[in-house]
Amino acid sequence: LLMIPNMYKIAGELTSTVFHIAARTLASQALSIFGDHSDVMSARSTGFGMLSSNSVQEVMDMALIAQAATLEARLPFMHFFDGFRTSHEVAKVEQLSAADIRAMIDDDLVIAHRSRALTPDRPVIRGTAQNPDVYFQAREACNPFYLAAPTIVQNAMDKFAKIVGRQYHLFDYEGAPDAERVIILMGSGAEVAHETVEALLASGEKVGLLKVRLFRPFAVETFVASLPASVKSIAVLDRTKEPGATGEPLYCDVVTAFFEMGVNKKVIGGRYGLSSKEFTPAMVKAVYDELKKTSPKNHFTVGINDDVTHTSLSFDPEFSTETPGTVRALFYGLGADGTVGANKNSIKIIGEETENFAQGYFVYDSKKSGSITTSHLRFGPKPIRSSYLITKANFVACHQFSFLERVDMLKVAEPGATFLLNSPFGADDVWDHLPRLVQRQIIEKKLKFYVIDGDKVAKDAGMGGRINTIMQTCFFAISGVLPREDAIAAIKYSIKKTYGKRGETVVAKNFAAVDAALSHLHEVTVPGEVTSQFDIRPPVPAAAPEFVQKVLAQIIAGNGDDLPVSAMPIDGTFPSATAQWEKRNIALEIPEWDQELCIQ
Repeated sequence: LLMIPNMYKIAGELTSTVFHIAARTLASQALSIFGDHSDVMSARSTGFGMLSSNSVQEVMDMALIAQAATLEARLPFMHFFDGFRTSHEVAKVEQLSAADIRAMIDDDLVIAHRSRALTPDRPVIRGTAQNPDVYFQAREACNPFYLAAPTIVQNAMDKFAKIVGRQYHLFDYEGAPDAERVIILMGSGAEVAHETVEALLASGEKVGLLKVRLFRPFAVETFVASLPASVKSIAVLDRTKEPGATGEPLYCDVVTAFFEMGVNKKVIGGRYGLSSKEFTPAMVKAVYDELKKTSPKNHFTVGINDDVTHTSLSFDPEFSTETPGTVRALFYGLGADGTVGANKNSIKIIGEETENFAQGYFVYDSKKSGSITTSHLRFGPKPIRSSYLITKANFVACHQFSFLERVDMLKVAEPGATFLLNSPFGADDVWDHLPRLVQRQIIEKKLKFYVIDGDKVAKDAGMGGRINTIMQTCFFAISGVLPREDAIAAIKYSIKKTYGKRGETVVAKNFAAVDAALSHLHEVTVPGEVTSQFDIRPPVPAAAPEFVQKVLAQIIAGNGDDLPVSAMPIDGTFPSATAQWEKRNIALEIPEWDQELCIQ
């Protein structure tokens, strides 16, 4: 937002530029640092071209396409992708080589760009003031550049395809050639929709998806030509909200494009995924189902429960398009315990050592160090489009024993999944230290249950509280993603790469931890009945006031997604003195005050 005045100048002076933007929410009723399209949409009138990427691979590809296009078109570009969901995802990609990059960039255009720089050798004046007599005409002088830009971008995409082999278009259509219902959107949600379309086509539904790549300048004729003639109803999804507008930006452009081309289609618009809110195949299916209706809801929302203005579509959370054969692993760690770093290494190991595609996404509690981080890892033989969190896991690891009393982590475990627990209690006596709910889930879902005292192994190896390498070794040992020996060799190689610069001692300690991990990993024989004398703790004490019980307790318990619109304060005003009701209780050791040692 603070760049907007300068962006008008950069575009007005036709200066070739690319901004690469992890698009994010803007602070309104509350601050949010998470991902949607609010910020880039606030800059859409600046005159910048706007190019969207939907996945990690596309970010790399579009970055180069945007650079080539801006040099020729002289329009500055915002190349944007979803903050967090794409910017913080780790995935297996085909890397562009230096030769690919050189082949895409025309040296003559670079020289022409540099020759436009302000220099005392060739003095010119830029940034004058203009009066009413000429400003309007001068403002229209740039029109030919905007008219030419879509063709230049498409040419850059075609050139990229010849060099690299991946073809993009200003608008990419996926789905049935005779589709009757189509969704239009851009960003990571397009990958989720693509995955859903493939699943719905397999079950015989006539649906399609149009991915918008070039949002500005909006190429009206190309857009209309990109859709099958068979389309009857269209839903346009925006990842932003413009209160008071006739509709959100992409919806308004689509309606205008059809009107200007004299095409009559039924178009509805909706909002999804604000502030990184989950957007899943179940929600995509709900939109397609809505399009079947004779009078579908316009200006809808999906993914929330709007019990105030009733904009929301209901969806079936059980609908899943997860590919069989994909390993879906969830890891619950403590901020700063190394879990995220180890999982990033695991993805790299699997991506490099196997033919599998790999994806990792990390959910951080905004309370930072010392709070829960959840790692979502997928590995499988097919490309992974699932840019949403795992809700059906076949491997769950809990790296901190105290989480069991606070988080219902096994509700996402599929029947027959594997559960790995870092536990101070051994395989013989851990059972009675588990809450009743956890015991019941292990029995009913027939989970394979393993324990290791990772903290003891880390301490003995001189690693302090860093249990990450130990838990990573256990994951490879019991998940079977790689043969055990290969996995351990790869882990040791990555340790050397990661910690080598810190000296041999650090590497040796990590190696010792890896070797000790397997001998301390034990499978638990699961008893046939629930025997525990305690259960998961309530998130807040019973004495807490009503707002804390109804709203904050749900957020603390990790159920904030289920809160309806009516539960939220309309202007972001919260009562004070509520932090006293959240007792996190996640430390393994608690300091004790010793009067003799204290120096006041």
